[in-house]
Amino acid sequence: MDAQESLREIEAIKQLKYRYMRGIDEKRWDEIEACFVPDATCSYSGGKYAYDGREAIMKFLTESMGRPTFLSSHRVHHPEIEITSDTSATGTWALEDYVIDEQHGLTIHGAAFYRDRYVKVDGAWKIQHTGYTRTFEQMQKREGSGWHVTQRGFEA
Repeated sequence: MDAQESLREIEAIKQLKYRYMRGIDEKRWDEIEACFVPDATCSYSGGKYAYDGREAIMKFLTESMGRPTFLSSHRVHHPEIEITSDTSATGTWALEDYVIDEQHGLTIHGAAFYRDRYVKVDGAWKIQHTGYTRTFEQMQKREGSGWHVTQRGFEA
């Protein structure tokens, strides 16, 4: 693979990861599901939440983040992507997230590093494995804070 082709593949992987993160915040479950291969695995929070298979991953994501009172902002940056073959790659991403969980009265802010594996299927990159380990997580009770949070609607 020449340098130009390698850069095109890296850009396609970046787009995949950005689509996954945007899907989480906009609760676009079908778009997120399309990011994974059927036998994908995940290991969030250093393995605290680990699942095998796209169905199990999607069940976890929709049940834990699908409520309208769960508001989030996930940002990934500083990608370190290595193309390991014509159909496989790895990636490390810095994550910063901010979550407002009104149901549980919490604000969560944290940082982590994602470590991903990707596979190219029918010409498109998909997530084979994703997961992160926290570098820090700060939780704060929201009760009595005087803040009111609203969620803006998303257009398809």
